Amino acid sequence: MAKRIITILLALLGALLAAALAYVAYVMITYERLPDNLALAVDAPLAADEAAPVVSADEEFTVVTANLGFGAYNRDFDFFMDGGGGSVAESPEVVREDILGSAEALRALSPDFVLFQEVDIDGTRSHHIDEYELLRTQFPSDWSVFCQNYDSAFLAWPLYAPHGANRAGLATFSRLPVSDPVRKSLPISDSFSKFLDLDRCYSIVRVPAGDAELVLFNVHLSAYGADASIMAAQREKLYEDMTAERAAGNYVIAGGDYNHDMIGVSGEVYGNATQVVESWAKPYDFAGVPEGFTVAAKAKLNETGTAAFPDAATCRDAGRPYDGTNDRWVMDTFIYSDNVECLDCSTVDLDFAYSDHNPVAMTFKLR
Repeated sequence: MAKRIITILLALLGALLAAALAYVAYVMITYERLPDNLALAVDAPLAADEAAPVVSADEEFTVVTANLGFGAYNRDFDFFMDGGGGSVAESPEVVREDILGSAEALRALSPDFVLFQEVDIDGTRSHHIDEYELLRTQFPSDWSVFCQNYDSAFLAWPLYAPHGANRAGLATFSRLPVSDPVRKSLPISDSFSKFLDLDRCYSIVRVPAGDAELVLFNVHLSAYGADASIMAAQREKLYEDMTAERAAGNYVIAGGDYNHDMIGVSGEVYGNATQVVESWAKPYDFAGVPEGFTVAAKAKLNETGTAAFPDAATCRDAGRPYDGTNDRWVMDTFIYSDNVECLDCSTVDLDFAYSDHNPVAMTFKLR
């Protein structure tokens, strides 16, 4: 009898091992990165509007960046990859509420350009809500571009609520017509962590600006499993394109989620429990920013000083639900060229009602 039980247990163990190996093989075989320099499609406005003027030096414009957290990260949500237990949005209704809540708050700013990150178009984690199309209904007069940075195999973890298969990306909206959008692939880790991270990229769209162009970069740098060399390579590639556009006489604004502390002293400003050396949110490499470019949040900190920095944080610790005491950082901001005049750059303080990120708005003119 004992021998039979052992045989059955060994058979079950073998079956589980075979299933695990088959799953790992499936994940690895189906993994594929999109090509670099991939041309993107421009989606025309859903609603007809009067012709918008081109960008000119005598006008003020507003650009907003907002990481939507795939419609799941309201105050009650925590995430398993940050140490919490959540992996999937609570319900389709919650996804819609979070996306629409963010969109309504941003519409109130009357932005000319909006750069969204973590926008799902078909995901287990977001109950297969097409968030890009949902956003298009909220900005019906805008031109828009979707740039995919994530198309994962079915992630069967955590076992109690698998993260599943997800397609997501960056979405850029513009009140003015845009042209020649392109997706640029970023270097990522070659280790197993690449199966858990996004297929990192940034998108570029162009807006006519007299004899030049306003070039908008929508950016989402790596967070999970990226070592210093990978992060440096990502910045180097981004800077190469930005400096080339500036050298061509264009106006350059790169906005998004940089997954670094973009003021360098967020722990001190917001009283974080976790110190810089322990945190995954390392200070940004400000010394490496190319000459002629400015990190908006850091420039504001330099003007006000650490003690008087007025802005709310742009990202919270998602290892637990938000109660106002979570560690917080400034991770979302803009980097702009010296022919762009930043009139103001401030956090849009939604107190993390709809995402683990607060949006950031920058008002600017062209020099």
